[in-house]
This record gives sequence, structure tokens and C-alpha cells, in this order.
Amino acid sequence: MNTKKFREQVLSSGILALAGRNAENNEELVKQVGNNEYVLHTAAPGSPFVNIKTDSKDVSKEDLKEAAIFCAKYSQAWKKATVKKDVEVHVFLGKDIFKQKDMKLGTFGVKKFKTIVVKKNEIV
Repeated sequence: MNTKKFREQVLSSGILALAGRNAENNEELVKQVGNNEYVLHTAAPGSPFVNIKTDSKDVSKEDLKEAAIFCAKYSQAWKKATVKKDVEVHVFLGKDIFKQKDMKLGTFGVKKFKTIVVKKNEIV
């Protein structure tokens, strides 16, 4: 897998997290996600999908928080906001993602997710 086409962040635990750069890139990123790997996306549209590249059982709460901050930092909700505020990030597993024919490029459905709120002072 060529990870250089994605944004990368090594979490403090040493686990790699990948983020899409645009709609086409998000499509590529989601295609390579494993069933038991975590994926994150903001509640609002215009966010990178972020994939934590290890089995979910090996991911700590701290890893999830770091990946959520990584996701929020590159989201449109954060970049284009005139007033910076907290960002809601959804966390789900690869097996919970689905794509229907009528969904536009870079858009996916999710069967179930958890929410992490990233405080604005954690992003800046």
C-alpha cells in the first residue's frame, strides 16, 4: 500500500493514522480499511476520513483522542469556521461502513458509531 498519498500521523503509541486529502482520496482510503480497524470522520461533512492502521483491540482511548484531533484539525468545520469551536468526531469500525450507488464520491454511510468531542483548545 502506498501510504504517501494520504496525510500521515504517528500516534504517541507508535501506531500509524492515515487521513484522506479530498473526496477521491477518501474513497481510496476507505477501500483499504480493514474490518476491525477504526475510522474517524467529523459529524459535519467536509472532513478527511482517518484510519488507525491496527486492529481496534490494540487502540487505546488516548490513540482515539489523538486521531480525533488529527481528523478535526483538517476538517472544513475547523478550517473554514470564522469562530473556532469544539468539533464532534464519529468513530466507527471498517465493517460498519457502507456505500450505496447513489452516494457521491467521498461519501459513505455508517451503521453505528461513537462520538468524541474535540475541544477547540486541543486543536490549536
